[in-house]
Formats: sequence, structure tokens, C-alpha cells
Amino acid sequence: MFDYLAFDPDGKKVVSRMDGMNSNMLMDITVYQMKKGDVLDFLNKEKETAILLLEGKVTYQWEAQTETAKRSDVFSEPPYCLHMGKDTKAVITASEDSEIIVQSTTNENIFASRFYKPAHCKIELMGETQWEGTAKREVLTIFDYKNAPYSNMVMGEVITKAGRWSSYIPHSHPQPEVYYYKFDKPQGFGGAFIGENVFKVADGSAASIPGGLTHPQTSAPGYNMYYCWMIRHLDNNPWTTRDNDPVHEWLLGE
Repeated sequence: MFDYLAFDPDGKKVVSRMDGMNSNMLMDITVYQMKKGDVLDFLNKEKETAILLLEGKVTYQWEAQTETAKRSDVFSEPPYCLHMGKDTKAVITASEDSEIIVQSTTNENIFASRFYKPAHCKIELMGETQWEGTAKREVLTIFDYKNAPYSNMVMGEVITKAGRWSSYIPHSHPQPEVYYYKFDKPQGFGGAFIGENVFKVADGSAASIPGGLTHPQTSAPGYNMYYCWMIRHLDNNPWTTRDNDPVHEWLLGE
């Protein structure tokens, strides 16, 4: 349910596998650290794939198209992400040390690839006027059922402001979800409340959240907490809403 993960000698960190680790997430999720000059190829005959730049500078090449993306870090600049269907090849070349996260899952639908740039991604400031600002966070959705109904996945980002809460009020949904965390300082930490369990969040850790469990989060004072959130739609039951914990719904009137 919660993993404290390290990169292997090749700069690869496996978060989940449909046929292995955290298989109940129904997604393959991997983080790659790329050195300047590194090249990675991605091609899957059966799975759609999203490749999100976390930091650095890379060139995306796919279907005779080329885009260069630069992002200093996840806290100060919005994302670039390539989302492509099955049997589509992408080549990622790092022109400086970089980090990417790759999400994929099975999908029979045929759809045109889309390259999301910062201009495509709206940042919503949430919680600023509620509960004395204790749940102030920035929420950004890259793609979901609204703008990509052909996809079996959702991808977005949250920045939980230092000392605040996010994924609040406590809520759940039937679809599995994965969080991958980063902090603006390497010693940063926070807490993940998944169902009745509580975990210490560290830089580079990941939460695998089974469907049906509530999952509020909090960051420690002094440390801004980022997570990439990734959801797998269920067959005939896409993620479109959240089920608030009725015990805490009174807070929505505050």
C-alpha cells in the first residue's frame, strides 16, 4: 500500500506493474532518472502510455513529431506530458539531467496522440478560503474523462502547501489510484492516511491506494509536498467524481 522506493543502478524506479508489484493498481508506473545524452524508447503493442516530465530538459519524438520540454522542478513550473495510444513509439532524449514518470495500461481504443503543454493545464487553487487555509493546495489535471474519454487513465498533479492538507475532505472512489511524491527539500516529509492506516511520506515514495479507501494527505510545516496522481478507470465505471466520507461532509458547509 505504501512504498519507500529507490532507483536501481540504471536510474529506474518501478512503482507498480500490472503483472507484478502492486498489480491491483491495474497500471504500469515507472520513474526514470536520465543523464544528459540518455535516450529511452517506449513502445507497447497493447497499452496506452503517458510520459510526464518531472524536471530537466528532454526532447519527445513520436509519429514524425518533435517537441522539446524544459522544467526546472515540479513546484515552480507546470508540466509537459505526451499521451499516446497503444502501438505508438516515443523516443525521449535528455539534453540535461532529467526525471520522467511513465504511466501505462491496457486500452483497445485507437486515439490520436496528444502532447500537453503548460498552456493546456489549468491550475486550481483550492482550500484557500476554507478551514483557515489549512487545506490550501494547487490541483492540476493533465487529462481525465472530460478531455480524454477514450483513455483508461487519469493523470494530474497536486502541490500541498507546507503544513496543509490535501485530498480533503476525506473521500474515496472505486478506482485504484497511485501517488508519487516529491518535496521541495530532500528532508521534507508528510503523512498519508489510507483507510485506517497512516504512513510517513518521504521524497520519492509512493502510495498505492485500493479503490474504496479514503486517502487524505498532509505535509509538514516548512515543506511543500508534490504528488503526481494517477487513476485507472474501471471497465464501464470511469472515474468522474469522488465519494466524500459522510462523517466529514459537515466541513463542506464551513
